[in-house]
Amino acid sequence: MASGPTEADPIRAAGAVLWRPGPHGAEVALIHRPRYDDWTLPKGKLKGGEHVLAAAVREVTEETGIRPVLGRRLAAQHYLKEGRPKQVEWWTATPADSGPFQPNDEVDQLAWLPAAEAEQRLSYERDLPVLRGLVEGPLPTTPLILMRHASAGEKSEWTDDDTLRPLDPDGRPDAALLGTLLAAYGTARVICSATARCVETVLPYLQRTGAELRTDLAYTADPGGRRLGDPETVAKRTAELLAEQRPTILCTHGELVPEIITQVCEHLGAAAPEEPNLRKASFWAVHMADSRLAAIERHAIRG
Repeated sequence: MASGPTEADPIRAAGAVLWRPGPHGAEVALIHRPRYDDWTLPKGKLKGGEHVLAAAVREVTEETGIRPVLGRRLAAQHYLKEGRPKQVEWWTATPADSGPFQPNDEVDQLAWLPAAEAEQRLSYERDLPVLRGLVEGPLPTTPLILMRHASAGEKSEWTDDDTLRPLDPDGRPDAALLGTLLAAYGTARVICSATARCVETVLPYLQRTGAELRTDLAYTADPGGRRLGDPETVAKRTAELLAEQRPTILCTHGELVPEIITQVCEHLGAAAPEEPNLRKASFWAVHMADSRLAAIERHAIRG
């Protein structure tokens, strides 16, 4: 029987350093909490079973009234909260949309400040490295999301054309969750394998964002796990996608993920991950800045 969290488990939280261009450089959003009479960055605890990306977007939206578009990941915070370890995951973020700020019992003020002024306003020294992580790295970044399709059952049990093999009862809810998680990075064009299982995996995201979709045989595998596009074509197509510097989601098969993520990293002047593989319904989030690798992170569908 699975057990719930204990006092020894860290409190998990997520947030973002929300920034926008200002007349003298980046401006950062700080919130004031009347309960503590402090100035801090928007963040909050994960709800039961909530993915960390979804929590970051939800908490920033709730506390600022601004829906964020997440950028590169920042270093996590680790500190004690009332004697219990707390771990906070952070991202950079830009505003997707916002309405007028509405004060509430939890947050009564929102201030956009130049980064140097924000550093002076923050109430907690532990927040300084988070803010400096924004300032010291590239600000605008462009995401390339490389994902593996969700669960589509066993090949041996499917007797029709393998390109038509659909998502199974496990894959469909995972695709729905992916639609929410991928939206954390904003609206991107979607390029995917020309198979039903890959197209079905990205459908919830397409419906949520209205993004454009293009299938590509270069990223399509046959029933034996062999690519339909030759390696040279895959490499050329991937290089073209990177050169365009557009937000992109690329959905393909597990057999092709290691080759593609290696090509992506090499093209951006970085070493490939030591373990490049993805489980089903998982993804690499690659953040590019000036045709260089700014950050890379891997996310499983759960956790």
